Amino acid sequence: MTAQLRQTAAACPACVAAPAQVAEPAVQDARIALSLPGIHCQACIANVERALNAVPGVDSARVNLTLKRAQIEAVPDMQADQLIGVLEQAGYEAHELDPGALSATQTDKAGRDLLMRLAVAGFASMNVMLLSVSVWSGASDATRDMFHWISAAIALPAIAFSARPFFVNAWSALRVRRLNMDVPIVLAIGLALVTSLWETSLSGEHAYFDAALTLTFFLLAGRYLDHRTRAVARSAAEELAALEVHRAVRLTEAGEEQVAVADLAPGDLVLVRPGGRMPVDGEITEGRSELDRSLLTGETLPVYAEPGLSVSAGEVNLTGPLTVRATAVGQETSLHRMADLVAIAESGRSRYTSLADSAAKLYAPGVHILSALSFLGWYLYSGDLRVALNIAAAVLIITCPCALGLAVPAVTTAASGRLFRKGMLIKHATALERLAEVDTVVFDKTGTLTAGTPELVNLVDIPLRVAQIALALAQASSHPLSVSIASAATKAGIVPVEITDIEEVPGFGTQGVFEGQRVRLGRGAWVGAEPGTQTAAWLAIGSETPRAFLFHDALRPGAAEAVTALQRAGKDVRLISGDTRPAVEALADRLGIKIWQAEALPEDKAQRVRDLTDQGHKVLMVGDGLNDTAALAAAHVSISPASALDAARVASDIVLLGHDLSPLADACATAQKATRRIRENFRIATVYNVIAVPLAVAGFATPLIAALAMSASSITVSLNALRLR
Repeated sequence: MTAQLRQTAAACPACVAAPAQVAEPAVQDARIALSLPGIHCQACIANVERALNAVPGVDSARVNLTLKRAQIEAVPDMQADQLIGVLEQAGYEAHELDPGALSATQTDKAGRDLLMRLAVAGFASMNVMLLSVSVWSGASDATRDMFHWISAAIALPAIAFSARPFFVNAWSALRVRRLNMDVPIVLAIGLALVTSLWETSLSGEHAYFDAALTLTFFLLAGRYLDHRTRAVARSAAEELAALEVHRAVRLTEAGEEQVAVADLAPGDLVLVRPGGRMPVDGEITEGRSELDRSLLTGETLPVYAEPGLSVSAGEVNLTGPLTVRATAVGQETSLHRMADLVAIAESGRSRYTSLADSAAKLYAPGVHILSALSFLGWYLYSGDLRVALNIAAAVLIITCPCALGLAVPAVTTAASGRLFRKGMLIKHATALERLAEVDTVVFDKTGTLTAGTPELVNLVDIPLRVAQIALALAQASSHPLSVSIASAATKAGIVPVEITDIEEVPGFGTQGVFEGQRVRLGRGAWVGAEPGTQTAAWLAIGSETPRAFLFHDALRPGAAEAVTALQRAGKDVRLISGDTRPAVEALADRLGIKIWQAEALPEDKAQRVRDLTDQGHKVLMVGDGLNDTAALAAAHVSISPASALDAARVASDIVLLGHDLSPLADACATAQKATRRIRENFRIATVYNVIAVPLAVAGFATPLIAALAMSASSITVSLNALRLR
């Protein structure tokens, strides 16, 4: 089958779903999903797509910058490892995702649905208002009745369509014998329509069709604003599951065979090639290499791997092939257990009660009681059911929580807009409310406070000849320290010398021959040096004394400013990392963080956050790796950089779009201001009710007064929210 035929089939889902009309079976394309945590701009998209599309056998490659993900369609035998290698050569980190565990496209159906209902309610309310103007201007008798019937013909279908979300939510609450904010809304709309139809049928003077539609319009506007403040996020546990390797190379007596990870069993021998991710928990039985554990443990430097070392699913093999005997597969692996931790933590956070929900618990029964008392009082006083029902409807309409419905979304939209301009994206509906309560901030180290890559610090002290030799050896290796040496030396304009017989020795370093002498760049013990406490790569030239290339983990821009500003604001700032004790202690001293913990496992981080919560602290967790996801989900509120893996970004409430950490302190201050504005809006709504309710109970609330009062309260609340900008 040609590439053109494959693309045609893939482009038409309806054709794929239809019964096949050809006799021979179609060959399925390979659909590969890759996570690209390092991309951040349009140039990255272009470079990645160009590199992937240049690979023979790739039909199409599309990159989604928001999700930091690439979707590739290729020939059936294409392997993800091939594409990952191509991207790494192009300078981009990539990890395979399971396309079966992820949706290829994200469509905001709920947002479009709300917007469509809002448009219908707005269009209908404008038309009914035009008809009402004639009635208010003095139209009477048959003319007034005609306008009322036309209004009914517009309002009834419009409200049946537009107000459906309120009716569904109210019924869901009443079915389990509880009240929410939608119950008084539905009662007000329903009673307004019933009394309006009754009045119209009796040739009455007043009808509430315009008020019912205006109420629906304002409340839908609030719902849509609320919806827009949140990003559509899938479960972090699903993202973690998608990062699990779903194919592996099993070694048997007959040789190598590629199988699904689900088919592996404890005791199987698995081959993990350089650049591959561990598919199982196990023990190395053959081979030497180095492992990148930064995503799982936060360790900055690769770990030397040799027979007897235990490995975990998700770790990356860097330099040499390894044979691993599986000890845990599938749901028993450490990566899967981490996904379970995240799922449990997410369910705990969902129990947070928002300010709007708290207000609804008090407001809804109060409105119902007041309306019922108004109906009963007027019926006993006048004996006229029609008058009593009209006044009860007026009370429900004028006290309907339109201002309350806008109080929270109007503020969160204004605050989210302010923070977005500063480089922060609010994902969760209650994130701002929770951020305002924070008193303790817990930072991860690698990739969060630091850039996550080693930075050469003593190149200026290295003789030129030594630097040239080191550059030639470093260019032959993909080890992070070698990459750092090559980058720094190239930027300094250093030109490598000619070295022959270059080879990389897995787990040790790179060696070659220069002017008849053996030269080695790698571990101190390998080249005959005494390793110190600082991270270093050593260069040995023949029998000369080895020379050290020293590194430290570069600070992320704005890290020092963020820590200082948070401490000045009275926050308790802590550091918890899976990195080694010397590295964590050095960074804590550098930033002035007094409380820190090193060598923390993912379970340790999550447990520490839970312990702080149990002690009454409101914890903000800031992290970026797989080892942070459980802690991010367990915290009162959480932030991750946009450079974080999908799992960490999805587990967090707020995403830091840029590289600079300095907006963190301002985000906390903005959240506190936003919470104050929300409480002010609740007070405005209360004052409005104090003034408007007596008018409604006294029988002075005509449809015009009800509509104007609702509009005035809603506009006041919205203007107060705009003060945040």
